[in-house]
This record gives sequence, C-alpha cells and structure tokens, in this order.
Amino acid sequence: MRLALVITTYNRPDALRAVLDAYCLQSDPNFELIVADDGSTQPTRDLVEGYRTGFRYGFQHVWHDDRGFRAAAIRNRACLATEADYIVFTDGDCIPGRDFIAAHKSLAAADRFVAGNRILLSEKFTQRVLAEPIHLQSWSWQSWLLARWRGDINRMLPLIRLSRGSAWRDLQPMRWKGVKTCNLALWRKDLLAVNGFEESYEGWGLEDTDLVIRLLRNGQKHRSGRFLTSLFHLWHPENDRSRLKQNQMLLDQLLKATSTRAQRGLEQSAVSASS
Repeated sequence: MRLALVITTYNRPDALRAVLDAYCLQSDPNFELIVADDGSTQPTRDLVEGYRTGFRYGFQHVWHDDRGFRAAAIRNRACLATEADYIVFTDGDCIPGRDFIAAHKSLAAADRFVAGNRILLSEKFTQRVLAEPIHLQSWSWQSWLLARWRGDINRMLPLIRLSRGSAWRDLQPMRWKGVKTCNLALWRKDLLAVNGFEESYEGWGLEDTDLVIRLLRNGQKHRSGRFLTSLFHLWHPENDRSRLKQNQMLLDQLLKATSTRAQRGLEQSAVSASS
C-alpha cells in the first residue's frame, strides 16, 4: 500500500517546522509527504525547501495563491499530485506521535475511512514546544500527568493505546459528526468516487463534514482511530468564522439532498489546473 500524507498549512512556518520534524522521525518512514499550502508567503516556501531530501518516498509542496481560506481547494490539488493508494489528511499545526503513520496503515481496511482525534495544547505550552523545542513523542506518562495538572493540555485519555483490532472501532459505521480533516484517512479510489472535497466551501468550517457525509452515502463506513492515532494540536487564535453561516447553508442543502459527488471537486480542479 502506497500512502501519501497531506498536510494543510497557511503562514505558520514555526508550527510547520515542528510537524515536519516529527514526520522525519516516524517509526514507519514509507510514505509520501505533500504540503498543501493555502497561499503562504516566502518564509513557508523557504522552510519547505529544506525538507525535500528528508523523505525517501517523495516530498511535494503544492501551493495556490492566497484568496482567503480555501482548504478544500488546496487539498484537492494535493490529491491530484499523488497516485498513492491511501491518503492521510492532517494539518500543519498537529504534531504526530512516532507511530502515527504505522497506526493509520494498521487500521486501513476496504470500504472504511479512519477518523482520529487530537489533544489540545495551551497557548503557553505551545510557545514552549515551538521555542525549545520539546519532543512530545518521547514524553513519559509522568510528564504528561504533570502537563495535565498544569493545564498545558486539555485531556490525557487519547494517550491511551488500544488494539487496532478492537471490535468497538467499527461500532459507529455511519458516524459523521466530529470527524475532522486534521486526522482523517481514506482510500484514494473512494475519494475519487465522490469527486473529492467540495470547493464551494470557502472560509473556515464544514468542508470536512460535507466530504464524510458523501463518503457514507457512497458506501464507505466510519472506523475509529481513537486511542491509536492521536495528534498534539498546537494552540492558535480562533479562525475567522465570518463565512460559517454560508458554509452551514451549503451543508444543510447537502443534508436535504442525496448527492454523493462534489459539484466543484477534483475533476473541476484538474480542468482548472490544465487550462
């Protein structure tokens, strides 16, 4: 199985550096890495160039111009740049554990997408992690207990590791609420079948929900990646949510319909890129 990791980023090179460093140390290095750049400026480009030789199975920087929050569009462009069988989506402010890639590979199954979760870091702790730096992947339980007591993290439960074969992972096959693209894995053929992300979603919010609903309608099922694929989410100010109302209207329309394919998705993105 060829796996591609798609990391979405926008003008936060300090966080992206910490994330890329963590992926350089994965227990399973057999993956392609694609930085899906939503219009960042030169500092991010300069940072990314320094990592090109660190990933033996390929490293790409896919960029489009800055016209506001267009995560759906840049993820589609990143997917068009790979022929990997399996794609894991995450964000440029989410630091993985050392076994993140290996865990996602172990959970992959036909007709399933895998949704993981995250641990939120406080603003002060995030500043420490980026400044020192702190290698979270090697922390002991004692260190995490102290961090929780200090309020550096919002919870510890996701740090528990449970078997990949646990039957409970497939107990909510139709679940879509709470699934986020900061920790989502699926087969490329399944993504193509629903025409990828709906690019009508601009501004923060709900493009991931739209995708998951269409995947479920197309026959894919939810598998939980909790307690095996958790990420450490670096603090940032709340995103601009001025377009959330419009995005909610788009999602409401989808919920009333029966469609499985994006109207402005991978196919339209491919045409646009070639013109």
